[in-house]
Amino acid sequence: MAAGRGTSGRRDSSGVRGAGGTVPPALVVPAAWQRPYLNIFKHFRVEEWKRSAREGDVATFMDTRLKGTVYRIRGSIPGSSYLQLPRTGTQSLGLTGRYLYLLFRPVPHKHFVVHLDVTTEEKQVVRISFSSLFKEFKSTATWLQFPFVCGAAKGSARSPRHELVGDAPTDVRWTCLVLDLPSILSLYLNRHYSHLKSIKLCSSLLVKNLCTSDLVFDPGMTFSEAHQAELACHGVVPMPREMAFPVPKGEKWHDLYDYIRFPSEGSKLPKDSIQKSCPGPVAGGQAPEDPIQQKPVALTSAVRDRLSLIQQITSPKAMPHHCAVIPKSIPEVHLTASRPPRAMPAGDQELEQNQKSRSGEDTGQSPTVGDGGIHVYAHQRSKQATRAVHAASEESTSRKGPGPGVLPSRRAAACRRLLPDPILKLSMIIGFGGCSTKWALWAQNSTAVVYPCHAVIVTLQIHSRKQRFFIGHTDKVSALAFDGSSTLLASAQAGPRSVVRLWDFPTGSCLSVFKTHVHSLLSLSFSYSGTVLCGVGKDGHGKTMVVVWSTAQVTRGGEVAVLAKAHTDVDIQALKITSFDDTRMVSCGRDNIRLWRVRSGVLRSCPVDLGEYHSLEFTGLAFQDGHAAEREHEDCTFFVCSKSGHILEVDYQNVSVRSARRLLPAPLQDCQRLDKTGAGIAINSISISSHFCATGSEDGYLRLWPLDFSAVVAEAEQEAPVSSVCISPDGRRILCTTAAGYLGYLDLQSWDSNTLMRSHEDSVLAFSMEGVWKWMATVSQDSTIRVWDLVSMQQRYDFTAEEGTPCAVAFHPTQQMLACGFDNGMVWTFSLATSSLLVEHKQHRTVITGLTFSPDGNFMFSSCLQGSLALYSCMAQKSHVLRVLGNVVAPDTGSSPGVLVVSEDSHLLAFVGPSKYVVTVMEACSLDELLRVDISILDLNSTALDSAVGVCFAPVPRGELLVATSSNKILVLDAKTGRLVREVSPVHKVSCSSLVLSKDGRYLLTAGDKVIKVWDYQMHSNINFQVYIGHSEPVRQVAFTPDQRHVISVGDAIFLWDFLALPEERSPPAGLHSSESVPLLGPEGSSEILKDASETPRQAVPLPLLSSPPCLDVSSVHQTGCQSIFSESDKEEEADPPGSSRMLVNRDKDASVLVVEPVRNEELIVVRPKERQESSRSPETLASEPRKETTNPKPQCSVRPDSYRHFTPCFKASVLPKSFLPPPTGSEVLKLKAVIGYNGNGRGNMVWNPDTGFFAYTCGCIIVVEDLHSGSQNHWLGHAEEISTLTVSHDAQVLASASGKRNGDSHCQICIWNVPDGVCTASLFHHETQVQAMAFSQDDRFLVTLGDYSDQTIALWNTYTYELMWSTCISEPVHDVAFSPFSHRELACVGNGTVMFWLLEQQGPNVHLKVHRASAPDVLGSVELTSLCYGADTLLYSGTNSGQICVWDTETNCCFMTWEADEGEIGVLVCRHNRLLSGSNAKRIRLWAVAAVQELRLKGPDARSNLVLLEHEITLDGTIVSAAFDDSLEMGIVGTTAGTLWYINWVESTSIRLISGHKNKVTEVCFGPDETRCATCGEDGSVRIWSLGSMELVVQFQVLNQSCQCLAWKPHPVVAWRAESQHVVAGYSDGTIRVFNISRTEMELKMQPHAVALTAIAYSTDGEMILSGGKDGLVAVSSPRTGMTIHVLADHKGSPITALQCTMKQYRDFGVEGGELWLATSSDRRVSVWASDWLKDKCELLDWLSFPAPASPEGLDTLPPSLAVFCPWEHGTLVYVGFGRQKEALFYSLHKKQVVMKIPLPYFATSLSLSPAARFMAVGFGARLLRLLRCPGEAQDYAGHDDTVHRCCFAPSGRRLLTASHSAVLLWELTGG
Repeated sequence: MAAGRGTSGRRDSSGVRGAGGTVPPALVVPAAWQRPYLNIFKHFRVEEWKRSAREGDVATFMDTRLKGTVYRIRGSIPGSSYLQLPRTGTQSLGLTGRYLYLLFRPVPHKHFVVHLDVTTEEKQVVRISFSSLFKEFKSTATWLQFPFVCGAAKGSARSPRHELVGDAPTDVRWTCLVLDLPSILSLYLNRHYSHLKSIKLCSSLLVKNLCTSDLVFDPGMTFSEAHQAELACHGVVPMPREMAFPVPKGEKWHDLYDYIRFPSEGSKLPKDSIQKSCPGPVAGGQAPEDPIQQKPVALTSAVRDRLSLIQQITSPKAMPHHCAVIPKSIPEVHLTASRPPRAMPAGDQELEQNQKSRSGEDTGQSPTVGDGGIHVYAHQRSKQATRAVHAASEESTSRKGPGPGVLPSRRAAACRRLLPDPILKLSMIIGFGGCSTKWALWAQNSTAVVYPCHAVIVTLQIHSRKQRFFIGHTDKVSALAFDGSSTLLASAQAGPRSVVRLWDFPTGSCLSVFKTHVHSLLSLSFSYSGTVLCGVGKDGHGKTMVVVWSTAQVTRGGEVAVLAKAHTDVDIQALKITSFDDTRMVSCGRDNIRLWRVRSGVLRSCPVDLGEYHSLEFTGLAFQDGHAAEREHEDCTFFVCSKSGHILEVDYQNVSVRSARRLLPAPLQDCQRLDKTGAGIAINSISISSHFCATGSEDGYLRLWPLDFSAVVAEAEQEAPVSSVCISPDGRRILCTTAAGYLGYLDLQSWDSNTLMRSHEDSVLAFSMEGVWKWMATVSQDSTIRVWDLVSMQQRYDFTAEEGTPCAVAFHPTQQMLACGFDNGMVWTFSLATSSLLVEHKQHRTVITGLTFSPDGNFMFSSCLQGSLALYSCMAQKSHVLRVLGNVVAPDTGSSPGVLVVSEDSHLLAFVGPSKYVVTVMEACSLDELLRVDISILDLNSTALDSAVGVCFAPVPRGELLVATSSNKILVLDAKTGRLVREVSPVHKVSCSSLVLSKDGRYLLTAGDKVIKVWDYQMHSNINFQVYIGHSEPVRQVAFTPDQRHVISVGDAIFLWDFLALPEERSPPAGLHSSESVPLLGPEGSSEILKDASETPRQAVPLPLLSSPPCLDVSSVHQTGCQSIFSESDKEEEADPPGSSRMLVNRDKDASVLVVEPVRNEELIVVRPKERQESSRSPETLASEPRKETTNPKPQCSVRPDSYRHFTPCFKASVLPKSFLPPPTGSEVLKLKAVIGYNGNGRGNMVWNPDTGFFAYTCGCIIVVEDLHSGSQNHWLGHAEEISTLTVSHDAQVLASASGKRNGDSHCQICIWNVPDGVCTASLFHHETQVQAMAFSQDDRFLVTLGDYSDQTIALWNTYTYELMWSTCISEPVHDVAFSPFSHRELACVGNGTVMFWLLEQQGPNVHLKVHRASAPDVLGSVELTSLCYGADTLLYSGTNSGQICVWDTETNCCFMTWEADEGEIGVLVCRHNRLLSGSNAKRIRLWAVAAVQELRLKGPDARSNLVLLEHEITLDGTIVSAAFDDSLEMGIVGTTAGTLWYINWVESTSIRLISGHKNKVTEVCFGPDETRCATCGEDGSVRIWSLGSMELVVQFQVLNQSCQCLAWKPHPVVAWRAESQHVVAGYSDGTIRVFNISRTEMELKMQPHAVALTAIAYSTDGEMILSGGKDGLVAVSSPRTGMTIHVLADHKGSPITALQCTMKQYRDFGVEGGELWLATSSDRRVSVWASDWLKDKCELLDWLSFPAPASPEGLDTLPPSLAVFCPWEHGTLVYVGFGRQKEALFYSLHKKQVVMKIPLPYFATSLSLSPAARFMAVGFGARLLRLLRCPGEAQDYAGHDDTVHRCCFAPSGRRLLTASHSAVLLWELTGG
């Protein structure tokens, strides 16, 4: 095909295409015929009994009261009389409606049963039954049984007993029962509902009708009442007439009938049951405030423990009327909105609940819409609160600015989702076996191993060690089997309720679950084809039972059928299906080998004639030839191994032993004939490949043999008897398991033995972790102590105690020391560094119940079963006893992690004792009693005494103590007074075995029975927890890892869970070393931890650390022994180069004082002045001088410091343009009007001068100068790279900005700006990489600049000439620099644990700098000093990366005070007079009163630091990176990494969002039809609407965990019948489409027409259709009114859609009908053009274009996108840009079918937009260039972007243009042309 020429073809709606192939027809929604409701009896014609079945006494009669036909089902036995739909069990109703309506009446004094079979999305059939026979709720994986409580007529009396259970009363009423089937499956089984399969109505009851619908009908509302009240728009839908009960005039429906909706909240019930709990949606025909109100069932603890992934949403609590709305922290600001509720389909309907706070205050109403994902909160004084159950991602809506929509922090916290759902994700299990250690299988690809770990099946990739889990069994897995292709996996469960699960192995989904009728299934075997499965086990009488099932229909959604089963008296140890016939099996056991066969449904067997071997115990068998379906069984042989060492080769055809061999011990280790005598070695397993045989024996050896067993080829010794061996399908590896829980394989190519898993042989009792080396220690009932590496999860140490069983373990927090307590009362301490025993303590005489270290590592505590308590000193490595108390710990508490706990500050010790009813708190260092609380008297309403089973301290600021009790409660006590703060009940159905709080105090972990629960500690929501299963035994202990990223639980095995609640940005917690920021698993994760602040600021600062220096030596400024800031190598190298700086050390002074003489200024730097350069030399002279480098040796440092304060530029693949066509001065068509965004990646990149009002910040490479009063912007363009930092002179006349180096430059750029006129007066080049920080001296004479960790230089500039005065290299990275406000000669900078104090001395042109390096106090450990600021008089404040603030005396250069100021790294410090502001990566800014610090400096160690107070704190939306405040520190501006600038007013305690933008890449921009607003979306999942007048954020729609890829604004209709709302549609990475109503700030619709990420989206010209394109090339056409997908076009399948656009055309233009023309472009350079008439469902292909391109792109890392748009000024023409032979834009005429014009471009385009008003075309390029072309005509290039211009969009009027480059959005105005 010629270049640019396309071929044409047409398509009609039938899907047949003329010239281009075939495309599938339009999709049809199968459930459409069931809407709005389906009358089941009428549709299936029950009265004809053709599609339904009846049994027993089932008859019809005319009911005079209901005035219609009623079905009567009677019988004494419910199962003998029933009505069933459909007729047979193999059929399915296929009803997809969400709600099932059953109109029935129980027969008085009789019982009834109703069975509903529903199918889940996982193709699992679940039976839901309810009956008046059931006494209590019961559930299994496939059956839910609910008691039904029959209500009596109004005014009648029933006994309390009959109110709950029993048969129907005499006056039982007709009932309308509404079952929410999806909610039932979700709440009780965590399943997703698909459809209703069958219904079975059993005696005794009367039934009027059944129907299904997605709507909630109100039976008490008539159509006339609904019409008169106009309630249809409010969601009140009357019951259809054919389904309604008659209501006589003057009566009310609810007085005559019962309405039951399930799940419903109801009153407090003792059991989970179905009964009447509310009058219905609308009582008496009057619509309340919320006409449709769904109330979930009140769940008991038994049901809650079955929930795995519970959706949790809470409603805001009402503020007391007298409280001012003052936020203590800044959440996302939510928009106020109010609207009446409305009816919705089931997929989008809300689940609404009522809840009142415990204090009796009214709760605010929070209407949620759509899928429940987007919340719009309002201050409404309603007693109702709405909550939504989310189905997928997390979303929220917010807007900018204060006003009535701003919520205080407590309400905002209550409005947020309770937790990420799920908050835990199982990451790894350490364990193997459980029921047996012989089941481990290879997958077909030989790269993965499948094995059971108790109740979980694990798939382990042998190279990456990643695990995948199959969870569903409720007891230990006893057997596994694969089919031949590893597609089907069968697993059997031990125990009396033995079931078999069949799994789709590639996807991990469970295909079928069925009962085996075998009490204990021992072995499974699949046929090679996977159609037959056999198993062997014991029945209830202990007899061996063999069962054969047909699994042929499982993969097609069918059921498993029993082919045959048989009982036998013989013992069977192994059973396998033969390789040549699926109906034949072979088994072996004690004294027998048998052949089995299924024929005509009968399973028969015959024994093999064993002769003299008849008394052997056979343990395993294997076939020689593997799968050989084409071979006859006459040629088949198999091998059987035995406990006596015999290996028998059996002839299948002759049913006899062909040969026998025996494995003898050394020295006769060869397998010989039976002429040798002696005891053989027991063989437990055998595996045979086509070349060799492997055996595993009781002596612990894995041996390899040739097939003739002539001699041992190789052997590998194991630590325990080998349980099983298995040769991989490729024959290269041998899998081996041992009885000791070892799993590994032998690589036959390298002969290396590889360990895959080690595990305890018995239950794990306890564990302990430490955070420095990331180790975990466990103790088990197998009498071993094991130490594991938390990063690799491999075992490092294994200790075995012969004297006793270890029962408690504790790691020392800072040393490689481990303490262990035993059941004989011994306490041992080990040194892991030397693997030796340090001390053996014998203070106790019985079982150690508690053992722990204090968090500071100074003390150790232990308790025993007799009640004694011991205190040990651990100051030295060998601990010694300080004090022992008797009878203080409760003697009958047992061993648990909550027996002894120490507070986070190491001050308090708490335990249960001296009795189990009392909790005691002691001083940790002395064991002096401080508090005793009797918990048995706290519950006055309880008749039983409550006892404590465990305790746990909350973080220190909360001052709370948690107590778990025997009555399944958690009591929260005040740790100082013992006052009961609150209680949580019930927690588990058994007592809590372990509880622990997260370090930030937000999350609580509890363990009870076999489940783990994660709680919201503040209990903000209706459902405050999530439940997680997986353990098959009681969970002994659960805890967070030290980095709070994971959770570990132990019991039957060790489970490692990912804790998903932490934000993505993390930093090391306070007090940890830099190495501790490494995540446990893999290198993923960023460098910040963001933690929420408490709601109320603390009113007192924490005391300085006890061991901190009270006052360092102040006798001399120059301390002896201080090290130089230069390393020895630096000194030696600096002396050698000629002309370099010389370092002169004055021997008469201290060695730490250095004098540095610089080289001449002219040799150090080249200054490039602009026309306003102020210099003694001419600009021509300066420009002509060659640039020279500083000759100081640069240290080689490429490792980024452990500090977020250090700047790292964003990665950019784009480069600067090689050519640039700037517009002539005065003839610019485009003018940059506004920049949306603030670069949160910068550091100190915002400045504000309160005196002059000058306010500037950076966005990419642009400096934005904004007037805070008018909001107008000026833009200073002088940089080409991302700006790292800014600084402004004290008189606000000069601004300095720094950015990275341009292409080809060897130094980065520093621009000096004249603030009044915004002109760059000088450009400075000295630093090689990035500039980290800059500062002006107090008199503005000097400018100091600091290089980053790769540059490591500090430079001093003369601000009059901007010549370099001095520069030197530093041996380590430095983070911040500041001049003293009192002297221009003093400055300081901070780095790795040091502060460098510089003193500047100038004599004429020469500059000397003296420097003194002062180290941080030793008590801080290895820390980075990350920020600094000067305070009053002689004070200097510095922040650390562990959250401390250090105070320095600048006269002595000594630190005299430290305090814990925050939980994260402090990156910003600002001091004014006696107030200090700190900002950290914990998202907090804190205001400190430091007036007393000067007094502390004078008083020295006698001063009290509690005079330093925390005045205020505010939590913002990201890490603090910049701050500027007025002279009194009362108001200022703060910047965060979220790309937000906040206005802070401490006096009013308010924060207002000034500037906001996208943090990540912007993916799409567009204008609104009226051009008053524009919309942007980004990879952060947000859709943001901006006002073009003020450039302020109007509203933000946020979807968490998804990326928003594209969006489009709905066009105005041609004919507007009413005021149209503005809508935006957005496409997301999960394939969903969401439609947002801008006017009402809500999400109206969510649909998912794609299975992959969306890449393009557009509205039709009339806005009635949405066109969407996906990454797979499919184009979907959907209706925003119905949510249905009408067409799916696959012409571009396989190549992502890059562009979609619609335009109008004449109806019969181009020879096809339709008023709309639209195109789709894909990345394979193909464009399809379509003509559509959506009303007639027509969509025809008009043209198909394919553009050629070179085979291999040269010089391109990635291909540019293919883009096409319709030309607005040339009807019937489209413009195409993309990768091709030439860099050009092609104009293609649809009339002429050819390219009519070509416009050359300098680069391949990355974005394209055409003006609708003028002949302008905007093109963006990867070279950070925007080109505006007049077609045809001249071109103008515009700069201002620091990355690829990947989006551009003209406004409908053509007067504005939006462009996007990474996260920056630029708004341009067209001024000329």
